[in-house]
Amino acid sequence: MPAKSVALITMSLRPARVGANVAALVRPYLEKTLAPADISLNPVDLRDFNLPIFNENVAPAMVPQFAQFQHEHSRAWSAEIAKHDGYVIVIPEYNYGVAGGTKNAIDYLMNEWKGKPLTIISYGAQGGSQASKHASEILSGMGLRVTETRPQLAFADARAEMAGILSEGKVSDASRTKWEGQSSDIIKAAEELKALLLQPNEVANVPA
Repeated sequence: MPAKSVALITMSLRPARVGANVAALVRPYLEKTLAPADISLNPVDLRDFNLPIFNENVAPAMVPQFAQFQHEHSRAWSAEIAKHDGYVIVIPEYNYGVAGGTKNAIDYLMNEWKGKPLTIISYGAQGGSQASKHASEILSGMGLRVTETRPQLAFADARAEMAGILSEGKVSDASRTKWEGQSSDIIKAAEELKALLLQPNEVANVPA
């Protein structure tokens, strides 16, 4: 079986953001689980693609069979997602839901990742549970196979940490220790993702 590629996508767009630190924290647990099955983990940063609010005249579901994207940013993001076999998205929660930047990036896509497996790792004051649920519903509806386990990482003391979070994207030692204590959830999600990746790519495994 050929090697598989999983994108570890940092979805936060803020200049000072926690997302990159969260991705760095979970990466070793994911790699430890995926690497023995010849599955590589490849960091992807949404911020590198500088996506504006969706501005294409074609619906993503039409691409590539019936239409093509006009803008280079759309083509670059589409190509990046299409080249991977599975995904781990690291998402923040804003106002009890999916952040606007996350939803906008998803809205550029359809066929690039339809039918492929994905897991969601969220973070926030309460672990990003509402954003995780919302993202799962959206992505499952688009035809992705979302893992049952979706780790949710809550700050140890969000109120006390908020100044550092907003100004520096800082993760406190207490939060880091708390999240490391949830490593079993991260590993479980990675195991579920691996199982989905190793299934034969048959019609029965891919949503219509």
